[in-house]
Amino acid sequence: MSWLKEMFGVEKPIIALMHVRALPGEPRYKTDVGDMKEIVKIARNDLHALQAGGVDGILFSNEFGMPYLQKAETSSVACMSRIVGELMSEIKVPYGANIIADPYAALDFAVAIDASFIRGQITGTYASDGMGLVSRNVGETARHKMALGLKDLKMFYSLTPEGAVYLGKRDLASIAKSTVFNCKADAVCVSGACAGGETDKDKLAIVKEAVGPDVPVMNNTGLRYNNVETHLAIADGAFVGTAFKVDGKFENYVDPKEVEKLMNKVRAFRETL
Repeated sequence: MSWLKEMFGVEKPIIALMHVRALPGEPRYKTDVGDMKEIVKIARNDLHALQAGGVDGILFSNEFGMPYLQKAETSSVACMSRIVGELMSEIKVPYGANIIADPYAALDFAVAIDASFIRGQITGTYASDGMGLVSRNVGETARHKMALGLKDLKMFYSLTPEGAVYLGKRDLASIAKSTVFNCKADAVCVSGACAGGETDKDKLAIVKEAVGPDVPVMNNTGLRYNNVETHLAIADGAFVGTAFKVDGKFENYVDPKEVEKLMNKVRAFRETL
């Protein structure tokens, strides 16, 4: 049994992105919703909607913290930890921690909430539209993980982050192979252009062939009702956020009907495996 199936209990798990609203210190704080009490209330409603719809796991993410920082503010980690701490007794599925664009901070968040995994920009050098040049030192991140006592925590590596391009003339298959061999990725993620942007299924196939059957390859963005079969035929699972929202819009709250609709289709697809 793969570690992915062991963790989530199913083949092709769907890990829901729980997009936490903008936090204190982030540019959009109090522009769309109020203070921390309201942010916790919204997070609680989204959590219950996702779980009622049958998702297999949840990734808590400061998604509304745009534009993101390469080195997150400590206030973001503290606020995210408070939110999940208040919801801890209500979480019924495996869950992970994400502080976007800062894997160090994601690990700090993970240890605070007993998360089972993180996802993020853990390795590579990129030119990005939001943060300029981004260069990751995976060795430092791996050592920070062990220093925090997180030996069993799994790390999902984004091969090419949204809104960024890998520097250097290397093909996707080579990047995938070296990320797994040199950087010891537990799993790799293939993304579209932005949150909710559809992942290219041909790129999924290239990465899956490159890394082989033992390393999970995740559809990182843009899985929707109309592409479940084509994308999950290749990918070992998916992270899903926007498709679970009201009207399929990133800015909106989770719609339990959309969660149930997509998850029903995923379960039907699993029966064909």
